[in-house]
Amino acid sequence: MKYLKYIVLGLIVAFATAGATAQVVKKNDGDRRDKKDDASVKVSDRQQAFFEQKEPSEADLQWTKVVYRILDLTKGKNPALYYPEEPNEDGQSMFFIIMRLLANNQISAYEYLDGREMFTDEYKIKVSEMLDRFHVLFSEAKGSTEKNPKYAIEDADIPGNEILSYFIIEKWEFDTRTNAMRCRVDALCPVLHRDDGYGNVIPFPMFWVKLNDIRPYIAQQYIFTDDDNNLTKYNLDDFFKLNMYTGDIYKTKSLRNKTLMELYPDSVALKHAQDSIEERLHRFDKNLWAPTREELQAQVEAKRRLEAEQRGETLEDGEGEATVQEEKKDSSKSVKTKRGTNSDNKKKSTKKKTSKPKQSSNQGAGRSVRNRKR
Repeated sequence: MKYLKYIVLGLIVAFATAGATAQVVKKNDGDRRDKKDDASVKVSDRQQAFFEQKEPSEADLQWTKVVYRILDLTKGKNPALYYPEEPNEDGQSMFFIIMRLLANNQISAYEYLDGREMFTDEYKIKVSEMLDRFHVLFSEAKGSTEKNPKYAIEDADIPGNEILSYFIIEKWEFDTRTNAMRCRVDALCPVLHRDDGYGNVIPFPMFWVKLNDIRPYIAQQYIFTDDDNNLTKYNLDDFFKLNMYTGDIYKTKSLRNKTLMELYPDSVALKHAQDSIEERLHRFDKNLWAPTREELQAQVEAKRRLEAEQRGETLEDGEGEATVQEEKKDSSKSVKTKRGTNSDNKKKSTKKKTSKPKQSSNQGAGRSVRNRKR
């Protein structure tokens, strides 16, 4: 009985120790879970900072130009923003990603003000009002509150097939730190193309979203950029970062806040104005530097080829360059001949200076005068 008593006491102590250990382990697991949750939040913040393109300070900028473009989703590589029309195993379109983020209150959207965009809290849109305005069916999602509203939208109710174009805001900036021009997309606006009931399709700009806000999310969506190559090498973030899109300039930031179509009603004049702006944007930084010798040779060779084509002739490869070299030799010879004539003139002039003076005819009279003085 004595030993049985000690055995029972030992079992009680063992169970108590095991329970305490289990409680400690459970508490540690909870701490680890909390730390894991905190870590996921920090990772999300790091992702946001990683994908965000910081705007350079005005002190580092020498020149900037704000340009508005329209991206037609049927041209160039722009269809990568449109397809798939509905989410599938390949992913989802750009508009579906934006709408899901807005419905979950993960990003902010701003009012479309036709060239007077203000990305401040005052001009943030209410998602429910925007959905009502464009007749998109929705309901309140679970966990929705007044301060954090969330909405549930069915895939079939998202009008992704009616988003046929986007407006984007480009900022062309010349940075004095790198001495280079760069073009970055600042914001984009989905444009809804909807029939008005009379057979006319009218575009309706919906809202603006900052590209930096959606970058961590669109970077997860890989896209097809070539029908002949089914490898998805680029994502939607690369699409804008590498300027892979095709778009016409429809407006530049100015005091009058007018579109190019308002300034140039004629189609030929409008096209000329667009090409002129494109040329100035792409050649602004190049015009700041003196051309190299190779660039000058290339310009002369291109000019020779153009003149030959106008005469109906064709120059073989290297012939234009040979012509440039011959011109250089001719110019050097002319310089040498000019230098030679100048040297000859100098020799002649020195000979004239060193030549003896001619004797005058009245030398005898001069002697007679000196004799008289004697």
